Amino acid sequence: MHVPDGFINAPVSAAAGLVAAGAVAVSLRGARRELGGTSRAEGYAGYEGERAAPLAGLVAAFIFAVQMLNFPVAAGTSGHLLGGALAAILVGPWTGVLCIAVVLLMQGVLFADGGLTALGVNITVMGVVTVLVAYGLFRGLVKVLPRSRRSVTVASFVASLVSVPAAAAAFTAVYAIGGTTAVPVGKVLTAMVGVHLLIGVGEALITTATVGAVIAVRPDLVYGARGLTTPLKLRVGGELVDASPAPVAAPAARSTGKVWATGLATALVLAGFVSFYASASPDGLEKVAADQGIDRKAEEHAAADSPLADYGVSGLTDARLSGGLAGTIGVGATVLAGTGVFWAVRRRRDDVRTGVRAEETV
Repeated sequence: MHVPDGFINAPVSAAAGLVAAGAVAVSLRGARRELGGTSRAEGYAGYEGERAAPLAGLVAAFIFAVQMLNFPVAAGTSGHLLGGALAAILVGPWTGVLCIAVVLLMQGVLFADGGLTALGVNITVMGVVTVLVAYGLFRGLVKVLPRSRRSVTVASFVASLVSVPAAAAAFTAVYAIGGTTAVPVGKVLTAMVGVHLLIGVGEALITTATVGAVIAVRPDLVYGARGLTTPLKLRVGGELVDASPAPVAAPAARSTGKVWATGLATALVLAGFVSFYASASPDGLEKVAADQGIDRKAEEHAAADSPLADYGVSGLTDARLSGGLAGTIGVGATVLAGTGVFWAVRRRRDDVRTGVRAEETV
């Protein structure tokens, strides 16, 4: 659903850019708390933050890789993961927005995927809307379902499924305000929501499989699975109260190195090898745009001459090698950029806390 240049006029694109910038700024503040740890135990939060930053970078790289795997959803139409639900459930909603923003920036600048003037539209639609809808619905379902791992996977399926047509509806709303072609909005909405409902099924399956796989080996690494264990109750004065948290295992006993290496290897295989077998059919937005005439004023991407444009390495004639190498480079660039951003956010949080403690001491 990467919106190219020319679909949305300049004023609305600029306004969407401001919305996206504001969302990223707010998410930076929220991510400081999410990257600070998930445990209230003394001394554990720091360790959680140390491992959260590279894991968030890995999530961004994994989403980049899976987005290269277009899957067929209807005759002549394909879809791909949006990733907002997956990111929000794995690392938290604020960090999730930043993950999608990093992915979209890498795709737009390096691979000419998604217009640069439409970057704000893409971040708003594919990042902010999907995360807000998915995580809001996910949390609501988790609260009413039994406290179990199965409930998390069920909630993940429903939340990710709904988030995709919600993003399609959000694009239609933006198009209704600033579309560059005169196409009936009702037709656009029907076509967009219809095809993206089908794509949402694929999104839900990918999200559920990924969340379920991580929960199976390390549920403590899934932000949305916090609090699955019912707290121990003690009877004090005839009333049940929560017991004090048990001592937390030392950081050395909870290394995330194996999870990180496995995740990175999986992303590299998906982008470097499996992507060659992805569907070549246009995705949902491309198909609707062509059918409805939305793309009549589409503009050439400013980075169309990039050495990695269209997910291929310029100069390489072997399509398999060119696409695989481009995907590998993309995963590497995204994990480095994402980890760098999240480390900076984490360090900023530490600096703020250190300053507050210093003031309290004085």
